[in-house]
Amino acid sequence: MVLIVDDQSENIFSLKKLLESKDFEVDTAASGEEALRKVLKNDYALIILDVQMPGIDGFEVAENLAGYSKTREIPIIFLSAVNTEKRFITKGYASGGIDYITKPVDPDILLLKVTTFHRLYEQTLALNETQKVLEKEIEIRKKAQQELRDQVEDLNSTLESLPQIAFRADIYGRITFVNRKWFQYSDSMAIFPEAHPDDVCMEDVWMDAIKQGIPLECEVRIKEIKSGAYHYHLLRIMPIKSEAGIKSWVGTFTDIDDQKREERKKDEFLSIASHELKTPLTSIKAYIQLLERVESKNPGSATASYISRAHDQVGKLENLIADLLDVSKIENGKLKMNKKLFNVELLITNVIETIHNTNSHSNIYIEREGVPILKEITGDAIRIEQVLINFFTNAIKYAPGSEKIILHTAVENDQVYIAVQDFGIGIPEHKKDRVFGKFYRAEESAMEFQGLGIGLYICAEIIKQHQGTYGVESIPGQGSTFYFTLPLS
Repeated sequence: MVLIVDDQSENIFSLKKLLESKDFEVDTAASGEEALRKVLKNDYALIILDVQMPGIDGFEVAENLAGYSKTREIPIIFLSAVNTEKRFITKGYASGGIDYITKPVDPDILLLKVTTFHRLYEQTLALNETQKVLEKEIEIRKKAQQELRDQVEDLNSTLESLPQIAFRADIYGRITFVNRKWFQYSDSMAIFPEAHPDDVCMEDVWMDAIKQGIPLECEVRIKEIKSGAYHYHLLRIMPIKSEAGIKSWVGTFTDIDDQKREERKKDEFLSIASHELKTPLTSIKAYIQLLERVESKNPGSATASYISRAHDQVGKLENLIADLLDVSKIENGKLKMNKKLFNVELLITNVIETIHNTNSHSNIYIEREGVPILKEITGDAIRIEQVLINFFTNAIKYAPGSEKIILHTAVENDQVYIAVQDFGIGIPEHKKDRVFGKFYRAEESAMEFQGLGIGLYICAEIIKQHQGTYGVESIPGQGSTFYFTLPLS
């Protein structure tokens, strides 16, 4: 808006019409006092100010406006019909004016000046707005940077307080922070602790994890600087993600040396115990077989019934010892596979027959779904049969009262898929990944169902040695489906 200040109404009228003809918004004031009141109340892009006015003249108005922060930047064009001398023009500029026009006014020149100053005003407003936006953006960024620094400081404090070795790295894997425990195993923040020559190269597996953008977890022995001894640690490195992707990594080395030592002792005990139990068990089994022959002439007698029960219990004990021996072999890397071509359909038929014979007390029905597996595959048929029998046995054990079990079979993507589905107690989501662990048993079933929790652990090792996959899908209260796959070639 343009403000015209003149004590002559005819001058105001002519100037106002001239400017409005060019679409300028115009306001007017008939005195210096009125002009000051309006300028303090409204925003103006330009003031056309007459010099000669009664009361406060144009020069005084300009000087007053220069004293206020709100008005000092408003451009002023002085109009004068009398004071055309150089000293008056100079005074006009000194008072805060940016131009000086003498009367009579040349309309074209006035319009040119008004247009120019109005455009400058609009550009100034735009620049001021841009500056405000930039200042706000700078303030937001400063605040965000401070929050980020606070978060990093909190994270560093947390890592420093951990009992584990802890470190932080950027998106490229360069270490940016380590806690004090790090220096028990490394002299430099930039160098990983020295790993045992027989263990994985930590830098290599981490670079693979960075390329794939996935967490890393592995067991590794690292060398303590002071003692020179290697201690087992569980290395975990997790990505820290934002909306834009991974922004950093956080890792820990957790000392599991005592745990590994106890596991070794337990494995040694199991190995020794299972071997020592096997010899007397063989003798007991032989004596029971002799008693069976003696009592074969009296099949209905109570003694024959007791001998039969004892024979069944010896069989269970024999299977348990066999499982313990398998665990010992797995831990020592001695669980070997005798692989050769075998007929999968024949193996499935034998397993179903075995399940019916060994669970004659159960009326459960085994239903078959899926295509027959007509191709032979290479593997250890006895061990694969062991896996399938274990799946069926668990399905019967953990689904008491169920009427059926479903066996699913499929051939796809050059793999054989076999699954056993029960309708029993099911497994909670957060425990599904742990059921294949050694000696793991869910608390919900440990008291109700017998077992050591090593059957699925052995099954997992067998499938891994066949380059296959395994897993479980389950809904608590509705049942579970245990499955495995084997490559056709």
